[in-house]
Amino acid sequence: MRLCGQDITAKSRLFAIAGPCVIESEQLTLAVAEALAGIADRLGLFLIFKSSFDKANRTSDKSFRGPGLDSGLRILEKVRAETGLPVLTDVHESEQITAVAGVADVLQTPAFLARQTDFITKVAKSGRPVNIKKAQFMAPADMHQVVVKARNAAVADGLDPDSFLVCERGTSFGYNTLVSDMRGLQIMAQTGCPVVFDATHSVQQPGSLGERSGGQSEFVPLLARAAAAAGVAGIFMETHPEPETALSDGPNALPLGLFEETWARLLAIDSITKAI
Repeated sequence: MRLCGQDITAKSRLFAIAGPCVIESEQLTLAVAEALAGIADRLGLFLIFKSSFDKANRTSDKSFRGPGLDSGLRILEKVRAETGLPVLTDVHESEQITAVAGVADVLQTPAFLARQTDFITKVAKSGRPVNIKKAQFMAPADMHQVVVKARNAAVADGLDPDSFLVCERGTSFGYNTLVSDMRGLQIMAQTGCPVVFDATHSVQQPGSLGERSGGQSEFVPLLARAAAAAGVAGIFMETHPEPETALSDGPNALPLGLFEETWARLLAIDSITKAI
């Protein structure tokens, strides 16, 4: 597929989707984006900046959700203008799609909505590439029909049917636990879409802290290396300068200070895997 000016093939260099989980403030968002742009430049890494203007699926209604649609999109516009990075954000409702597609280079569907036919259809008709997250309750092979829905919707509107990514973010296993089965990455690749592995949500422990989710961020590099060795197209990795103070998903975010070292190793693994 063509993604933000890049041709993504089975042998393309690993790319990154990265940023803080939620837009906490303009200052922090821009600071993280500038740091990531510098790292991407030094590593020769194709990086798409990600942050959410609203987190509609928080554990508690007391949790911080973000600045909202208008303010969030304005900040994402500023990120692109000041760093040159393409931007990705998620949409939770059909009514948001047009406005978000007017700003974001890539749209993302939340995992919980992967089976919502009308929603997937409308996002597919946005005219933007879409990163479709596999739900925690779905088997990898179930993504085939999700992609069929998206492609049929795109074709019906005369749009490119090859503009979808499929994203693995772990599968529910018992209570408050997710596991990542690396076999699923190959199974999802049979959709014909580039596969993205979400290394940070895969170590999330949903709702485990009562009013918020926990996580095991120490395992993010390990799972990311395994995905790179499996030959995925991209890795999704939320990052924050101080995860312990993050307003969303801090326990499963990679500390920003570890991002460059982590990605240097991932790119080295990717170069070996895709040379074979």
